[in-house]
Amino acid sequence: VQLQASGGGTVQAGESLGLSCAASGSIFTIRRMGWYRQAPGKQRELVATITSDGSTNYADYVKGRFTISRDNAKNTVSLQMNSLKPEDTAVYYCNCVAADLRFGRPTLDLNYWGQGTQVTVSS
Repeated sequence: VQLQASGGGTVQAGESLGLSCAASGSIFTIRRMGWYRQAPGKQRELVATITSDGSTNYADYVKGRFTISRDNAKNTVSLQMNSLKPEDTAVYYCNCVAADLRFGRPTLDLNYWGQGTQVTVSS
């Protein structure tokens, strides 16, 4: 499974930004998709996840500001980020837990990461 993220950029505090990520490859099923972020000098942390049935999970620091959504038919996940703060500045990584097809058979669920996209929020 390959993940290709797009979006990101530089905005002022209080503005909005959207991220998108598309999964491709020999996908059998994607259990969960989500976004994580890593700021300089910090560990990678959860932003939000969404399962195939639409159940969402948000980190406390983005609740009420960020919205995650998913298109199961297109194997895409999006993150709408509103009311951005300077502390949201980080590299954002797309993630999925998925089983792919190898030799015609599904694998066990594996964890996949996209290449990361920079989000910078200036004050």
